[in-house]
Amino acid sequence: MKIKQFFGKFANAYLWGHLVAMALVVIALAFGVKYGLEIYTHHGEGIKVPDLSKMSYEGALQLLESDGLRIMVSDSGYNKRLPADCILAQTPGPGTAVKQGHIIYVTVNSSASPSFPIPDIVDNSSYREAEAKLTAMGFRLLPPKYVVGEKDWVYGIVSRGRRISTGDVVSVGSPLTLLVGNGHYGDDEEIDYISEPAYQDEQPLDLESEADDVPSYGTDHGIGDE
Repeated sequence: MKIKQFFGKFANAYLWGHLVAMALVVIALAFGVKYGLEIYTHHGEGIKVPDLSKMSYEGALQLLESDGLRIMVSDSGYNKRLPADCILAQTPGPGTAVKQGHIIYVTVNSSASPSFPIPDIVDNSSYREAEAKLTAMGFRLLPPKYVVGEKDWVYGIVSRGRRISTGDVVSVGSPLTLLVGNGHYGDDEEIDYISEPAYQDEQPLDLESEADDVPSYGTDHGIGDE
């Protein structure tokens, strides 16, 4: 009798109605969370980032704002072939799908070439070491000019006809010429410049005055007898 009453409770329509209602609520919550989040976050939808390279900053600003995006300058660079304030690089890149209001970070072209202090390379490094340091900083090197001294050792720097010292701030637009040892020694040897200026703005050196200014060098990188 008791067993019959126990199983009889499961045949109660009221109980089954509650169970079905609870199951429907759970299913509705699951679907609501899934699709609700997708709608809220615009799942599967996005704005493709346009290609801003070589565009003016104002033009890029107007284009992005018309697409519901924002722009922010994160860095500057220098390319003399392009006008000032044009876009050199962007993040995210062209074609990337982003949400409305996303910030596009850009690098803009500077109106003037940057300037950097000359590192301590004179009488402190080989030609290869000095070349690597200067080119990494953005400087352009003309063919070296050779002076009396240890082979491939850097004894000076010249830019546009004047000597450059360690710490001098020089524009990367100014080409540099390294004075490099030719491997010959002797106080009475003349300086042998084996290459002529290859850059139109580079002024030829006054050989007589430069010869008086440049000392001879020994094997220990010291200054020889004057």
